[in-house]
Amino acid sequence: MSNLDIFAIGPEVVVTIAVVVILLSEVGWKPGAPVWGWLAAFGVGGAGTLSVAQWLAGRGGDAELYFSDMVVVDGFAAFAGMVIYVLTGLALLGGWDLITRLGSRGAEFVALVLLAATGMHLMAASANLIMLFIGLEVASISLYVLAGFTRDRVDADEASLKYFLLGAFASAVFLYGVALFFAATGTVSIYEAEQFLGGVILLKPGLLLAGIALLLVGLGFKVSSAPFHVWSPDVYQGAPGGITGFLSAGAKVAGFAALARVLVVPLDTYIDDWAPALAVLAVVSVVVGTLFAIAQNDIKRMLAYSSVAHAGFISMALLAGDAGVGDMWFYVATYAVQVIGAFTVASLISGPTAGRSPLADYAGLGKRSPWLAATMTLMMLAMAGIPLTAGFAGKAAVFRAAIDADYLWVVIVAVIATVAGLFFYLRVIVLMYMEPGPEPADAPGVGWGARITLFVASAATVVFGVAPWPLLDVVRDAIPL
Repeated sequence: MSNLDIFAIGPEVVVTIAVVVILLSEVGWKPGAPVWGWLAAFGVGGAGTLSVAQWLAGRGGDAELYFSDMVVVDGFAAFAGMVIYVLTGLALLGGWDLITRLGSRGAEFVALVLLAATGMHLMAASANLIMLFIGLEVASISLYVLAGFTRDRVDADEASLKYFLLGAFASAVFLYGVALFFAATGTVSIYEAEQFLGGVILLKPGLLLAGIALLLVGLGFKVSSAPFHVWSPDVYQGAPGGITGFLSAGAKVAGFAALARVLVVPLDTYIDDWAPALAVLAVVSVVVGTLFAIAQNDIKRMLAYSSVAHAGFISMALLAGDAGVGDMWFYVATYAVQVIGAFTVASLISGPTAGRSPLADYAGLGKRSPWLAATMTLMMLAMAGIPLTAGFAGKAAVFRAAIDADYLWVVIVAVIATVAGLFFYLRVIVLMYMEPGPEPADAPGVGWGARITLFVASAATVVFGVAPWPLLDVVRDAIPL
């Protein structure tokens, strides 16, 4: 192997060390949840710090390839690492009550979350489609297990099995797309393919276009883009409340990072071929997600269909090619934090091990727990795209990118869907403040970990809504080169 440099995979190495120590200490010492927490903090904090170092080293410069050109260090991968490891820390804090209730199995739970994070970062840092597939499987297999980890409900087992079966099918489709990509270009290296396609005109590009289509399908499943979204409502509803936010947010960040790397770097010259297909997927996602979210009576299913719509919004940024990657990052990063916050509130209301979270449970929450109601209100308003929230700034950014790419019709559909989506977001707010709740009005318990998660999610939503320009300036350097 050439170009060996531990710095290139430093975040993954640190997290893997934390995972090994957590598991070995539980087997031989059984130290309990506090020690797992400190070890997880070491892994996530160390990985985040190394991602910042990679950002400072790779921002604005050429992509550096390591490990026989399998791993890339650039601003794109480094920013993905910063987002992923922050989300991982917030998810562990928000779900800490679930971890403590699991007893000795909590160590395995923490280890799986950390391993999923390493796979997600590898997806963003892959310079080779085989490495991208390995990262995708490391993340996916961990999430399959986490979805049914509690093993105390039939719907949790159903969520895990459905996620596994459909995920395996999507992975097979993705791998078939890799095979066709190799047949058309003679390589699975993203950067070698960029050089080849930039210097060669394919007179019969049908094989390459078929490969692109299958890659879109495989990654479309991971980001729950319609019509490849059918797994998400059942999985989100059946999974333990304490981990559902991570299932949603982490998959979005990693999936769109991989999608942007694959489409923008080697296939930029074929943007006129894949952008129309992506535009159709974006429109189908926002329409299907919005319409089905309106009909839901469970907040986890509602948020699942909402995530389908948001997958469409995020996809709109990529219609502009590399010019829209920064807008994609702003939207997906701020939306992921909002999802973590919303699902953390859901786990507090219905319980960290519970699956279902009926909307009726939120009636009178403004009286029972004003702070939780205010936080949930902010998350709903942000997802709806109300001004002075990060959600509004994100939508404005991706709409502008799509307009610049001459996809005004997509923006028109997205604006209509945004207005229609106000119904199901405002319905939650109306329930919390205008409907009578159960008597006696007992306030849900909120642990210190959940408090930190909700505070960070609320602060980020407000700060990047009122002053989005600092983050927008940062993500302008997070473009794959």
